[in-house]
Amino acid sequence: MMGMTMTQKIVASHAGVDHVAAGQLINAKLDIVLGNDITTPVAVNEFKKAGFDSVFDKDRVAIVLDHFVPNKDIKAAEQSKTCREFACSHCVSHFYDVGKMGIEHALLPEQGIVTAGDCIIGADSHTCTYGALGAFSTGVGSTDMAAGMATGMAWFKVPSAIRFNLTGKLPSNCSGKDVILTIIGMIGVDGALYKSMEFTGEGVANLSMDDRLCICNMAIEAGAKNGIFPVDEKTIEYMNGRCERTPVIYSADDDAEYEQTIEINLSDIVPTVSCPHLPENTKPAKDLHDIKIDQVVIGSCTNGRMEDMEAAYKILKDKKIADGIRCIIIPGTMQILRECVEKGYVTAFIDAGAVVSTPTCGPCLGGYMGILAAGERCIATTNRNFVGRMGHVDSEVYLASPHTAAASALTGYITEYKED
Repeated sequence: MMGMTMTQKIVASHAGVDHVAAGQLINAKLDIVLGNDITTPVAVNEFKKAGFDSVFDKDRVAIVLDHFVPNKDIKAAEQSKTCREFACSHCVSHFYDVGKMGIEHALLPEQGIVTAGDCIIGADSHTCTYGALGAFSTGVGSTDMAAGMATGMAWFKVPSAIRFNLTGKLPSNCSGKDVILTIIGMIGVDGALYKSMEFTGEGVANLSMDDRLCICNMAIEAGAKNGIFPVDEKTIEYMNGRCERTPVIYSADDDAEYEQTIEINLSDIVPTVSCPHLPENTKPAKDLHDIKIDQVVIGSCTNGRMEDMEAAYKILKDKKIADGIRCIIIPGTMQILRECVEKGYVTAFIDAGAVVSTPTCGPCLGGYMGILAAGERCIATTNRNFVGRMGHVDSEVYLASPHTAAASALTGYITEYKED
């Protein structure tokens, strides 16, 4: 019998069995079931249709209103109202509305709602973010969310795994975003289809928690079922005094089976941009200096965390955004927004000519707060650049790190950031 990967150990434990193998179907207990203002109303409808009348545990359901909140139109208001009424009637303790909410995948780790060893489903494809804490987390449809809220269970096919062995240390003008864009450029948008992307090696210690959250967030852009990092001193320090449940630490067996091992030397990573219209279409930022842009977005569940705000501040402070460039900066949570205010970042962003928003997914999915017109180009720290993703089908989205996005805001062209 082969050993198990980290992901396989977590799902085996939650399925109440000693061993699982890739391809096996299992029924697993859930620690957290997550939904947002777009997916929860659909789940609520399915929940009622199935005849459920209670949630399995009011403390293990999380509903975060983050896509169109504050509400942008009547439809968004109706969707949010459905969420509010459901959360109220079932006494859902983790309900986040205007003034408390943040972008869900920035908020849940920050608030300690997710922890190491958890099995988590969310009706949002970027739920795979929480693998940064050593949890198994994956996106599901709203019907699965409904069943999960009612029963506390979900079925999975146990994924096989690809190991990414990380060595070295990132250059100072690169971040986790450059790492994951580089990887997706290497393996493609279906390179890890229904597989677990497991990150290992001495280089892990050189990545911050914000780097790891960003990397796991975009595992889905390579088709992965989940992304996961080992629990080390940085993870434990991050979770200490934060998590509401005791972390359970799993590690892969020495003889765990991986479909392949890919070596990544972090020292070789360069500022990377994903060009339209797929995340796999990556090029070094230095090769794109002739591409003129109209808009810059710094934020999202991928790059709206404190280190992302710090990178933008360092680059934009005492500078001016280029004429004709719209720069939109969206801190990921109210706590991050508050810290940006207290540290003077918001003043610096405004002085540079940017707008700063309350937390929202807004422009990432072409929702609001920065829709593109035909022919317009945006460089964004978001996670998807499909046709029409941020507005008009004839617009273009370039994905990049906060360093590259902020540097581009100052020139009006895609620009590699180089430290003075």
